[in-house]
Amino acid sequence: MSRRSPSRSPSRSTELRARIAADAARIMAEDGVEDYAVAKRKAARRLGIEATHALPGNEEIEAALRDYRALYQPDEHEGRIAELRAIALDAMRMLERFRPYLSGAVLKGTAGPYAEIELQIFPDSTKEVEIFLLDRNIEYDTQEGRRYAGDRAHAVSILSLLWQDTPLRLSVFDSRDERLALKGSQAGRVLERAGIAEVAALLRDAGPA
Repeated sequence: MSRRSPSRSPSRSTELRARIAADAARIMAEDGVEDYAVAKRKAARRLGIEATHALPGNEEIEAALRDYRALYQPDEHEGRIAELRAIALDAMRMLERFRPYLSGAVLKGTAGPYAEIELQIFPDSTKEVEIFLLDRNIEYDTQEGRRYAGDRAHAVSILSLLWQDTPLRLSVFDSRDERLALKGSQAGRVLERAGIAEVAALLRDAGPA
């Protein structure tokens, strides 16, 4: 009779995922790590857990990060989020003609102190945005990326620049993509986003930092 190798029990696996998520959240909050994959791998190594087992999803780490900051960094974190959202709103107003939306960690409220601001814009052409920035002597770097709507990939140009000494990443989509529910990966969640009026309302509701 063959013997089956022991497997991890569901409760043990859940416990390991929770431990990794908690340590990854601490790493992100204290060390300024912004990448979920980097944080979870680093946490697994520190805890002596093989990276192939029990790694939590980004949603689990995000929830642990919210809990950590609410417990250990409530005032400091809320103030920084308000500051980043104010900078984002200023950039969005500058880019208003390109229909900008705030997305990413600054919108979610999970951004660290050195996080970049992520904006989605929907101009008639990428060249139009590049000319707009060059006319204002704003330096930028560019790279290509992909976003998904359902199973279909959509090309996106990503422009990286500094705005008020803060890293700003512009994802430049085709104007026709504005109505689509976009995702960062084919199997990922829909990217949340907020327009100028919504970001201004978030700042009003938060009150003085």
